[in-house]
Amino acid sequence: MAIEVAAIAASGATSTLVGLAVTEAWTRTRALVTRLFSRRQDDATAGDQQLQSAVEELAAAFQSEDPHSLGDAADRLRRRLRHSLREESPVAGELVSLLRDLDPEGEREGAGAAAPFVTASTGISYDVPAAPRPGGPPSQVPVLRTRFVNRTAEITDLDGSSAGATAVASHVDVRVLAGPPGVGKSALARHWAHTMREHFPDGRLYVDFAALRDRAGAGGDVTDAVGHCLRSLGVDDSLLPPSLAERTALFRSRTADLRVLLVLDDVTSPAQVRALVPQGPGSTVLATSTARLGELALDGARPLPLEPFTREAALLLLADRCGEDRIAAEPEAACRVADLCSGLPVALQVAAARLVNERRLTLASLAAELADDKRRLSALSVGGESPVTAVLDASYRQLSPELAHGYRLLGWVPGHCFDAATAAAALGSDVAAAQLLLDVLEDMSLLETAEDRRYRFHGLVRVHARERAAAEEPADAEGAVVRRVLTHYLALTAFADRSVRADRTRAADLRPLLAGRADPFAAHAGPRPLDWLAAERANIMAVLRAAGAHRLYTPGWQLAECFTVLFLHHRHLGDWKESLELGAGYARSAVAPAAEARLRSLLSRPLMDLGEHERAERELTAALACAEVSGDLVLLASALEFSGRYWDRFDPARAIAAYRRSMELNLRAGEARGAAIAAFFLGRAEDASGDFTRALATLRQARTDLLALPSPDHRMAARATAALGRCLDHLGRTGEAVPVLREAARSLEDLEAYAYEAEALVDLAAIAERPGGDRSRLRDDLARALAIHKDMESPLTGELAERLRAAEEPRRSPPE
Repeated sequence: MAIEVAAIAASGATSTLVGLAVTEAWTRTRALVTRLFSRRQDDATAGDQQLQSAVEELAAAFQSEDPHSLGDAADRLRRRLRHSLREESPVAGELVSLLRDLDPEGEREGAGAAAPFVTASTGISYDVPAAPRPGGPPSQVPVLRTRFVNRTAEITDLDGSSAGATAVASHVDVRVLAGPPGVGKSALARHWAHTMREHFPDGRLYVDFAALRDRAGAGGDVTDAVGHCLRSLGVDDSLLPPSLAERTALFRSRTADLRVLLVLDDVTSPAQVRALVPQGPGSTVLATSTARLGELALDGARPLPLEPFTREAALLLLADRCGEDRIAAEPEAACRVADLCSGLPVALQVAAARLVNERRLTLASLAAELADDKRRLSALSVGGESPVTAVLDASYRQLSPELAHGYRLLGWVPGHCFDAATAAAALGSDVAAAQLLLDVLEDMSLLETAEDRRYRFHGLVRVHARERAAAEEPADAEGAVVRRVLTHYLALTAFADRSVRADRTRAADLRPLLAGRADPFAAHAGPRPLDWLAAERANIMAVLRAAGAHRLYTPGWQLAECFTVLFLHHRHLGDWKESLELGAGYARSAVAPAAEARLRSLLSRPLMDLGEHERAERELTAALACAEVSGDLVLLASALEFSGRYWDRFDPARAIAAYRRSMELNLRAGEARGAAIAAFFLGRAEDASGDFTRALATLRQARTDLLALPSPDHRMAARATAALGRCLDHLGRTGEAVPVLREAARSLEDLEAYAYEAEALVDLAAIAERPGGDRSRLRDDLARALAIHKDMESPLTGELAERLRAAEEPRRSPPE
């Protein structure tokens, strides 16, 4: 709501300033505005200085007498003022109040609009008689050449808003159909215009502002547009007033007793709509635009946003154009084509045309063509023409050179979405400048935003941004963008890693990178690090993949190492495996044996969870070799610990030897935590080998040592508690084991160590499943463990599901 209020205030203030420029009050207004900025100079922010520059640009545009320069300057001031109001700038608020107080009477649009037109400069009245209209009222809206499908909800909305047209209407309805390029705004407007022709007996007018821009330059020629509508209503060329203001007033006078529909296609400015709002009650204006034109809310206009088609709607369009049989023959490929067209009707139309024209082209082969980002737009062309590129280019040409540059760079951001800070990193700018660009691109429907203020390109818009970037940016520009974004994510992931596990063994020394940077996770009300990592998981994976393509090997492996902290708590095994595979490969390319040892050791973990034991052994062998080469005792001890975890499953004696050697190396290096962790694993191995009494003592000592550290390791201590519970059960002391396991499960859940929580719950379930066991919590334990393993994409999911079904069987059985 605050953003909407800021937009309305910014629009009204800017419009007032433009209106004052053509009155005698301009000199006084300029002096007051200058005094305002001078008075606030001492506490002015960078945003206030940019606001002052925008006002000065507008003043210069007044002197140039160039209407396009004036329009551009007004748009820049509107965006800057809206941004400053959102940031609660006192200067912006004072400027709005000042201009509202100065708004001259009689300047507000709509005053006396229904009267015969009187020029402001001469007082000469025009009362132009209408010429007879041969052939009846104008019917200019182009007819659709294909059958219209979908958009049922939007048509219902439009029908409802025009319901008063059949009765005694008291107002003019103005609707803005806004959405991304190619989403079908024009098609909807044309379809509705033809279905509602009986409601507008005095004519249906049509203005294509894209065509006017091609003839008259950026911004379109509103004067020509109003002249066109006046001619359509019977005004002879010789009687057309010369100025826009005069033509607009005559248009209002001429439509005062008419019920007409105006379809204004491809509008880029609110002024283009305001000049063409008819006066006759029951009339309607449909304006289509990629921009939201939110300023028109001041005039009572209502938005009708259009989103890309859902997959189901896209398939309906393809079936209509290509035939239902063809879609039914390749349903999966058809879904893939629909998805790759990003739900844009213009892209779906082209895809359908290719399928119709190229009878040997299958949906599967078309999907394969579209899957390649670099070929997608060229694949969406027929006979050398690409309507998709044409509509995207049309929006792109509306951007200033600076904004177009930012649009191109954002196309290279890895990942499916980004926030303002990531955009700033990509652009190499501050967050305020990046936010201005994001606001403009969002307003033009080139970006969409989620509730958490993350942004993303519509699918084909991103492909277009990358195509323009490849054509217009220097050869090394993409690598620079990826490097900046990678550095941004590396710093944030490193802070998150240290917030969760400050004492974890690491190969990377990132202190120089983090020095002087603010830690967002340490701030009051800052994000929880694991929540942030989980939300950014897909983006970080995309950044990791992009690092290799640009030979960013060192920051790539550093990011993979930091990122693994998420997977120690939330086991997304597929992503964990891939991230460590990428990281180990980058470490090898960077010739960093210590890092390679660390990452290959870590990689053994998801591999074992996925049942890829032979691959895990190969990675551990390579890790030990790299650790030996590095000469780092702590990393060698860590690699031995990981090796012991592998041998736990196949050769307990070999595992015990590896853990003991790891303990020795950690103690030599002064790593008390590493030695305590190795002791924990040693106790588990002793338990597995049947030496239960020794294992119990080892595990108790390990837990004591973990809690006695300067920074106690509660997570590993909770794991030691779980291991103690298992060992007690193996000793036949099950009555003692159950509460110990239950305590461990609760602690591990609180610490968000869900994989180990599930391990303890499965142990408790196994005890309950024994003959005579207490089954009161069996179903809950298995259900919780199953949910965790599903989230981990674990191969144990099926087995746990079967055990849960068996546990629920008595509940389902009818009473005897």
